Amino acid sequence: MSRTRSKPYQPLLLRLLHGINALLIFGAVITGFFVYDSWDGRFGRLSLSQANRSLIDVHGTFGFFLFFIFIIFFVYCIRSGQKRLVQSDSIKKLTLVGKPIWWYTLHRIVNTGTLVAAMLAVVSGKFQDENWLPRGELNHTWYYIHLISWIVIVLAIAMHLLMSAKVGGLPLILSMFDKNYRPADSPTQWFQKIGSWLRRPTL
Repeated sequence: MSRTRSKPYQPLLLRLLHGINALLIFGAVITGFFVYDSWDGRFGRLSLSQANRSLIDVHGTFGFFLFFIFIIFFVYCIRSGQKRLVQSDSIKKLTLVGKPIWWYTLHRIVNTGTLVAAMLAVVSGKFQDENWLPRGELNHTWYYIHLISWIVIVLAIAMHLLMSAKVGGLPLILSMFDKNYRPADSPTQWFQKIGSWLRRPTL
């Protein structure tokens, strides 16, 4: 498939995993807010919905699917997306304030932070009991951690979008929605690539 060299290219598997994770995270963030707004609200509320057990169920459904997709995405990021994450010389490059590499380094740090924030949300969500809120039990440690993770993931997503716009602009953002892919990224190659990820030693 023909492509212009100036246009950023993202691996097809990255686009798919990133897109599915984004949809699930947005769904979990939105439903998570409605759960808090209707069942808790002690730190402020908008009263956009009434306490309804189905809200907890919907939020849990997003979390359930996100748990499995995120594991795959995390492995992909560690195995094949290292260049988009924090590097061993990232601290040194942060001294080059204002230069392009400084912005790229910040972008990698934000990418890593977003990944960690999502992990915190997913892990803390697995320790939730769906009966805590209906029973009025709002002071469990894991519930507090999950509330904090909601705030962190919202901030991380905002920073991720801002840094992506700063580093690559609209072309970089649109490249995540491109339908075209190179022959090496064909879905027929995915099983072979996944096998190489699992066999590759970690750094």
